[in-house]
Amino acid sequence: MVPKRRLLLTAELAAELGVSARLIQQYRQEGTLVPTLETPKGHARWDLDDVREQLRALRKRPD
Repeated sequence: MVPKRRLLLTAELAAELGVSARLIQQYRQEGTLVPTLETPKGHARWDLDDVREQLRALRKRPD
Protein backbone atom coordinates (compact mmCIF):
# COMPACT_ATOMS: atom_id res chain seq x y z
CA MET A 1 0.00 0.00 0.00
CA VAL A 2 1.32 3.45 -0.93
CA PRO A 3 1.59 5.80 2.06
CA LYS A 4 -0.41 9.01 1.84
CA ARG A 5 1.61 12.17 1.55
CA ARG A 6 0.93 15.06 3.85
CA LEU A 7 -0.55 18.06 2.09
CA LEU A 8 1.03 21.40 2.93
CA LEU A 9 -0.53 24.73 3.77
CA THR A 10 0.47 27.61 1.49
CA ALA A 11 2.89 29.02 4.09
CA GLU A 12 4.50 25.60 4.55
CA LEU A 13 4.88 25.19 0.78
CA ALA A 14 6.45 28.63 0.51
CA ALA A 15 8.95 27.78 3.24
CA GLU A 16 9.87 24.50 1.51
CA LEU A 17 10.45 26.34 -1.78
CA GLY A 18 12.20 29.34 -0.23
CA VAL A 19 9.70 31.89 -1.52
CA SER A 20 7.00 34.02 0.06
CA ALA A 21 3.48 32.77 0.69
CA ARG A 22 2.27 35.81 -1.23
CA LEU A 23 4.14 34.61 -4.33
CA ILE A 24 2.46 31.21 -4.08
CA GLN A 25 -0.92 32.93 -3.73
CA GLN A 26 -0.16 35.11 -6.76
CA TYR A 27 0.81 32.08 -8.85
CA ARG A 28 -2.40 30.36 -7.78
CA GLN A 29 -4.54 33.36 -8.75
CA GLU A 30 -2.83 33.51 -12.16
CA GLY A 31 -3.34 29.79 -12.67
CA THR A 32 0.42 29.23 -12.81
CA LEU A 33 0.21 26.76 -9.91
CA VAL A 34 -2.80 24.57 -9.20
CA PRO A 35 -3.26 23.20 -5.67
CA THR A 36 -3.61 19.47 -5.14
CA LEU A 37 -6.74 20.07 -3.10
CA GLU A 38 -9.02 22.99 -2.35
CA THR A 39 -11.05 22.85 0.87
CA PRO A 40 -14.77 23.67 0.81
CA LYS A 41 -13.85 27.13 2.12
CA GLY A 42 -11.39 27.69 -0.72
CA HIS A 43 -8.09 27.07 1.09
CA ALA A 44 -5.33 25.46 -0.93
CA ARG A 45 -3.49 22.31 0.08
CA TRP A 46 -0.33 21.41 -1.76
CA ASP A 47 1.66 18.27 -2.49
CA LEU A 48 5.31 19.35 -2.65
CA ASP A 49 6.26 16.84 -5.36
CA ASP A 50 3.26 17.88 -7.47
CA VAL A 51 4.21 21.56 -7.21
CA ARG A 52 7.82 20.82 -8.10
CA GLU A 53 6.59 18.95 -11.19
CA GLN A 54 4.37 21.90 -12.15
CA LEU A 55 7.36 24.24 -11.84
CA ARG A 56 9.55 21.90 -13.93
CA ALA A 57 6.90 21.85 -16.65
CA LEU A 58 6.79 25.65 -16.63
CA ARG A 59 10.54 25.86 -17.14
CA LYS A 60 10.33 23.52 -20.13
CA ARG A 61 7.49 25.46 -21.76
CA PRO A 62 8.59 27.67 -24.67
CA ASP A 63 8.00 31.40 -24.21
